[in-house]
Amino acid sequence: MGFGRSDRRRRSAPDPVALKLLVAGGFGVGKTTLVGAVSEIRPLRTEEPLSEAGRPVDDIHGVEAKSTTTVAMDFGRITLREDLVLYLFGTPGQDRFWFLWDELAQGALGAVVLADTRRLEDCFAAVDYFERRGIPFTVAVNVFDGATQHATETVRDALDLDPHVPVVMCDARDRASAKQVLITVVEHAAKVAADRREPAAT
Repeated sequence: MGFGRSDRRRRSAPDPVALKLLVAGGFGVGKTTLVGAVSEIRPLRTEEPLSEAGRPVDDIHGVEAKSTTTVAMDFGRITLREDLVLYLFGTPGQDRFWFLWDELAQGALGAVVLADTRRLEDCFAAVDYFERRGIPFTVAVNVFDGATQHATETVRDALDLDPHVPVVMCDARDRASAKQVLITVVEHAAKVAADRREPAAT
């Protein structure tokens, strides 16, 4: 039996491009929530209950209601287009787990740095990390209920970001909002990669 043209097209369709993104930020900023909101598979989580033993090293100021913490990573997957799949790796937020970041960052196309304007200083370390390693990133301000909202340029100035770094508002609980953040990261990373390929002007 012969194959029709549609069968040949299906057989020759290229595999989708798979890209790796990191979701970083301070403790309790919404990384696990964002990954869970957009993942089309049941997300892998490595959360453990906060304990009395961890109180001296885990700063829960501003997130007193938080009862668990990520101790390794969160993992999820989302298909942005038929030919583009994103694998999401949520990083742990506390200093004592930062030894995992270098391994998680290997092969990453880009990153989301989630920020909470009530505790903006908590994302300084993530911003520094990606800047030093040349990994393109987007700052996504997670708008918490009851928190004062600030203009994106105010956040940019407070974090001392380069003009080309995107700053967007988001609700990490909302799939559409979180998905738009990921699209912004991919577009920004693609532009950075294209700029790096361009020969220097003579």
